[in-house]
Amino acid sequence: MKEWPDFQIPYEWSLTRMDELAVKLKAGGTPSRKNKAYFGGNIPFVLIDDMTSSGVYLNSTKETITQEGLDACSAWIVPEDTVLLSMYATIGATVITTFPVATNQAILAIVPRKNCDREYLSFCLQAHKAHLARLNVESTQKNINKGIVSSFPVPLPPLPEQKKIAHILSTVQRAIEAQERIIQTTTELKKALMHKLFTEGLRNEPQKQTEIGPIPESWDAVVLGTLFEKQPQNGIYKHKRDYGSGTQILRIDDFSNDGDVVTRAGNFVALVRSEIETYGLEPGDIVINRVNSLSHLGKTALIGPINDEMVFESNMMRFSVDESKARKEYVFKFLNSPLTKKQIVGTAKRAVAQSSINQGDVKSIIVPKPALEEQGEIADALEATESKIANASDKATVLRDLFRTLLHELMTAKTRVHDLALPHSQATA
Repeated sequence: MKEWPDFQIPYEWSLTRMDELAVKLKAGGTPSRKNKAYFGGNIPFVLIDDMTSSGVYLNSTKETITQEGLDACSAWIVPEDTVLLSMYATIGATVITTFPVATNQAILAIVPRKNCDREYLSFCLQAHKAHLARLNVESTQKNINKGIVSSFPVPLPPLPEQKKIAHILSTVQRAIEAQERIIQTTTELKKALMHKLFTEGLRNEPQKQTEIGPIPESWDAVVLGTLFEKQPQNGIYKHKRDYGSGTQILRIDDFSNDGDVVTRAGNFVALVRSEIETYGLEPGDIVINRVNSLSHLGKTALIGPINDEMVFESNMMRFSVDESKARKEYVFKFLNSPLTKKQIVGTAKRAVAQSSINQGDVKSIIVPKPALEEQGEIADALEATESKIANASDKATVLRDLFRTLLHELMTAKTRVHDLALPHSQATA
């Protein structure tokens, strides 16, 4: 075995300096943004954000530059099949070009020689990005530079083993990307479905105009306050010294902007019995964020089965729905719709750093109200879509964990490709 800074490599592997395995190593540049003539041309211009939002291969860029812009700075045309490496911010992020591009100065282009597989090199740099980051240049922002990368020792197996390692990792990466596409397309479908269901319903009825737009003729447009069983109540404020143990306390970061069914909280707080009784949450309660930035204001959660006592913080309020008038699941889904968001934005009290709504604002939210049976059908249709998103998210999480494990094991030779039996279902899930 041979020594590498963080591990030992097999004798048949070599340690090769980056500048010895690359035909070309060169960073890019950025034309002056003061000159509009430099931007909007037909040359794709890569930023670090483009790299971190891509998979193994670069598919698109958010910006383009003109030939004039290219000539006015140190940017150059990077050929396809080149490994791009981030040297600033997200040090060690990589992507492979699939078409000629220009890059900014934070990105180093690496054109590998024939004895180095480009996918292997890309994954290898990802695997050892922590070591790269430790070599950073001390400045106001921790960066690496071309000199550091040039002398970086790359653990290099024989080419056939490189290709096998790259194939395994890229197979898992493609499976992750497939799940991410399902999440994206189904999320877009959910938004369209929400609009259709809350404005057209499921019965193909003629429509009528209301304060919130068109709804089916048989529906009512009612204020949320007429549907309450439990009136709105603001949560409890406790000093940060009281946090750490005791009773579960729901905070706004325990649920997402899309609305979640909550069964547990991530924090605990010391309370007396009277506080637990006053602010205790029960299954079926709905909580809504009342103080936050405008983009997060009004995000809502439904309390599901909870095994232990749980209270809620003061920056949200709690209420419940009289189920003889409306299904709680239907009201919960509507509160997470763009139709509700528009109403909340319209009534919000604006401040410099945050906005707020009060109990009166929540009571006055207008809700389209079909018959109970149709409410249940609408909630079920949206739940089916959300389940598909959740299923894809769970699969993506499993695949990401698998990818991280394989990346470490294969790139440190703790596992060799000829010893690895990757289940077909995991690689193609």
